[in-house]
Amino acid sequence: MAKAKIAYVCSDCGGEFPRWQGQCSECGAWNTISEFRVAPKQSSATAKYVGYAGQVENKVQTLSNIDLQALPRFSSGYKELDRVLGGGIVPGSAILIGGSPGAGKSTLLLQTMCYLAQHMTTLYVTGEESLQQVAMRAHRLGLPSDKLNVLAETNVETICTHAVNLKPAIIVVDSIQVMHVLDVQSAPGSVSQVREGAAYLTRFAKQNNVAVVLVGHVTKDGSLAGPKVLEHCIDASVMLDGDEDGRYRTLRGTKNRFGAVNELGVFAMTDKGLKEVTNPSAIFLNRAEGDSSGSSVTVLWEGTRPLLVEIQALVDASQMGNPRRIAVGLDQNRLAMLLAVLHRHGGLMLGDQDVFVNVVGGVKVSETSVDLALLLAMVSSFRDQPLDRELVVFGEVGLAGEIRPVPSGQERLREAAKHGFKKAIVPKANMPKDAIPGMKVIGIARLSEALEHL
Repeated sequence: MAKAKIAYVCSDCGGEFPRWQGQCSECGAWNTISEFRVAPKQSSATAKYVGYAGQVENKVQTLSNIDLQALPRFSSGYKELDRVLGGGIVPGSAILIGGSPGAGKSTLLLQTMCYLAQHMTTLYVTGEESLQQVAMRAHRLGLPSDKLNVLAETNVETICTHAVNLKPAIIVVDSIQVMHVLDVQSAPGSVSQVREGAAYLTRFAKQNNVAVVLVGHVTKDGSLAGPKVLEHCIDASVMLDGDEDGRYRTLRGTKNRFGAVNELGVFAMTDKGLKEVTNPSAIFLNRAEGDSSGSSVTVLWEGTRPLLVEIQALVDASQMGNPRRIAVGLDQNRLAMLLAVLHRHGGLMLGDQDVFVNVVGGVKVSETSVDLALLLAMVSSFRDQPLDRELVVFGEVGLAGEIRPVPSGQERLREAAKHGFKKAIVPKANMPKDAIPGMKVIGIARLSEALEHL
């Protein structure tokens, strides 16, 4: 028997090295390189996996001869989950779902599998819980469990053997961190086991046209645990976020080969499991009664739909020599940049003020269309002057104080008008060509113009 080769792999970027070293020279991370054993190389005549997804009958073709028929999809039973996945589940795809402990990953997948089991053959594989625990959760949630096939197993080869005999349309593996491959001589959860297990299940999915859903753990910083190649070999990656004491959970796509990325699905955690929220803007706009300073409403663009959220700001005199800048749900570096723009081009000096900003509802904002609304909220708090409750604001603020346009401006305004907003401050380039019934739209080109409307 050939001697197994020892390799050293970085758990952050997947880089391989001939010997152990403290720092990864590929990504610069420290103490992320660990040892794993590589299985002996097979001869080309007996290789088990060759070509794309193990297909052996490959031939060279021209691009025009490729069949462009639409990939068939089937619904998961949840419109919010289908939206994040690009319109449904694609047979033969590998999907990775991650989230912090207690976010509801197992609950959401168990609900989905119980629904799909009424229409097709399914297999739910649990490696962290016993079958009794899974059955108790299904009973507590009131789910139909008479047709769902379950299996308690951590060996990847055994799981695939059962799947070949059962021929399910979809398999859920909970979780990939506890699975192991016999050929890899390391503990479950190690870099090599996670990588080889995910690759084995992905090849099985594409060879047998079976959708495979993998549950992944997250690290302390909120990213998916395991090597980065784990995210490269799967087709779609989604994250389920939510505070432990919060009611709402957000499902966000970070990678999708069959649809748009950065789609957002919203669920509410109840005593009967996760319930989808069809109108997220309504829950994130649950504003307090009466006027209050430091509050503004903006329209985000999440994937393929607009989303209205409330931005809160508190500006108060600092009691320390170094004023604090705290942002929840927003980029703290961008907050510091906008404060500098406000000083230079708005004439307001907040260098001796503590600034706290927050996105209501636990939404994490990454796009720049929130810049103008954030600035107006800070000015409103600093002057203790409430903004109009029927006002919606969006626009990107440049370093020269100019207000830059944002994509999908027309759709954002229509969404705001649908929720009863009668006034909008937007970039001049986003002014609608046709008037929006019941809404007054003000187009501005400079930050100073926006401050004049307060």
